Amino acid sequence: MTPPEAIIEPDLPIIDPHHHLWDLRALLDSFPEPLHPFLETVSLSAHYTFDQFLADTSSGHRIIGTVFMECGAFYDTSRSEAMKVVGEVEFVRGVAAQGASGLYGPYRPCAGIVGHADLRLGAEAGDVLDALADAGGPRFKGIRHAGAWDADPSVLGPAFHHPEGLYRDAAFREGFAELGKRGMTFDAWVLEPQLGDVIDLARAFPDQTIVLDHCGTPLGSACYAGKLDENFERWRGSIRELAKCQNVVVKLGGLAMQFCGMPAEGPTDSVSSEELAQMWRPYVDTCIEAFGPDRAMFESNYPVDKWAGSYATVWNALKRLASGASDEEKRALFAGNAARVYDIEHLLELT
Repeated sequence: MTPPEAIIEPDLPIIDPHHHLWDLRALLDSFPEPLHPFLETVSLSAHYTFDQFLADTSSGHRIIGTVFMECGAFYDTSRSEAMKVVGEVEFVRGVAAQGASGLYGPYRPCAGIVGHADLRLGAEAGDVLDALADAGGPRFKGIRHAGAWDADPSVLGPAFHHPEGLYRDAAFREGFAELGKRGMTFDAWVLEPQLGDVIDLARAFPDQTIVLDHCGTPLGSACYAGKLDENFERWRGSIRELAKCQNVVVKLGGLAMQFCGMPAEGPTDSVSSEELAQMWRPYVDTCIEAFGPDRAMFESNYPVDKWAGSYATVWNALKRLASGASDEEKRALFAGNAARVYDIEHLLELT
């Protein structure tokens, strides 16, 4: 086992704008063997709630607050199919209250909450959004409705395969319009070949804040194994085009997902942060160059990015990628932009 790395820039304040909390043990038990490689990674942290997350966020980096990202956890099955998603937000609000108690110091986990609603409900999605907002209170910020899809089902596996062309669907867009009426954010997760769908959506709704997750998820596994270099220019062209939409910001991270193949083998704790930064640099540098340091934010995507190593190692790698940035740019990339986009700027007072 590789010894833990020394923490780089331990005093730099961080708002982690993308992490999950869940208990997937029963769900994973329901899948046939062998598990998809991504689910194998998830199984390592199948029970990941406040105690586990607190241990990770207390491992050396100065995490002042976080934003929870929906992941299908703790749905309330006593509610209707459309409304069961409210249970996840209720659960996370409790975690946020636990963190805000002051028992854990100046640290505010889940200060922002991003839930889920099925926007294919059209205008009726507004009722779900209102219920989510009531459940989350002022911490509730918006939703993610993932659209990740690929013609090869082995890329994602059955658990994470969404409908083809979701973001272009008329009913989805009718529901999407409800977000703007309520001033809510939208997180978009697609795979690299689908970035055109996000571009089209952003152009159709120029006043809606859209957060692109995981640098647009370049692919390096399954049928895409060994093709990162081959597809890099296509990915970069899409990122540059998307960045022209001023309503879009990008999350810098998620590149440790098994789908991306950076590293190709995992889960591992034997790859250094320096090696990870070298793999990820072409993607992160391109995103910062295209969007600018005021429309980009570093993310942990934990515990999913455990594929590449510990929470501390992942943040060391991200800090290496920002080594050439000014102090002002680092403050924006690691905390300020997340605080602004998710309206949790009060956390900056903790710095």
